[in-house]
Amino acid sequence: MESKSEPDAAGGQRGGEGLLGGVMDAVRIHIRENGLQVGDWLPSEGAFAEKLGVSRGIVREAYRSLSALTLIDIGNGRRPRVAAPRADVLALVTDHAVHTDQVTIQQIFDVRRTVERRTVVLAAMRRTDREAAAIVALAEAMQRDFDAPQKVMEHDIAFHEAIGAASRNPMFSLIVGSFHVVTRQTWPIGWASRASNETRQESIDGHMTIARAIANGDPTTGEQAMVEHFDLTVKALLAAGVY
Repeated sequence: MESKSEPDAAGGQRGGEGLLGGVMDAVRIHIRENGLQVGDWLPSEGAFAEKLGVSRGIVREAYRSLSALTLIDIGNGRRPRVAAPRADVLALVTDHAVHTDQVTIQQIFDVRRTVERRTVVLAAMRRTDREAAAIVALAEAMQRDFDAPQKVMEHDIAFHEAIGAASRNPMFSLIVGSFHVVTRQTWPIGWASRASNETRQESIDGHMTIARAIANGDPTTGEQAMVEHFDLTVKALLAAGVY
């Protein structure tokens, strides 16, 4: 069956897929041109459909697609609102790239090492006292739960995300926050591949050194400790055959 086309915003004709992309673009342009910020309301489906000269169904589909990308937030019975981007979407893209052999684990860790040596520097310079205390507490929790690897992993993920947030750069925070899916797959392998509790303790100690450097406002020590941490992690994954 031939798909029905509708007029686009410029008055031409588009097939269903092209029309959907055009409406999505129109929504993004509307947000920019009207200076909308996170939490601001967007026009209703009916209002936007009338403005563009398309069906409400196409606008509804465009809103749903933009919601899946976390660009807008839609809820039952209310108009959509501008949303803040979430790390979960980037995490899904990264996970997909790994499982379809477009990037390797080692390439992801190369990016992490590059990004997180910068986040620790910024965190040491910009963190609040509360953030510093929270980062130290997470390192201490890793030590406290040493015999419960699953808990250590969750503390570890939260530790790195807390540093990303303390960097005061939302892009770094978004990127670091997207690593959690891959981390939950590789962390148990790296932990198990360490030959003894002594080598596992090196990882815990490294996190504590990073935490204290941030608390002390010492970016140089923090950066060095972060680089050493990632070098040890990559070494452990290579020993386990993860490339």
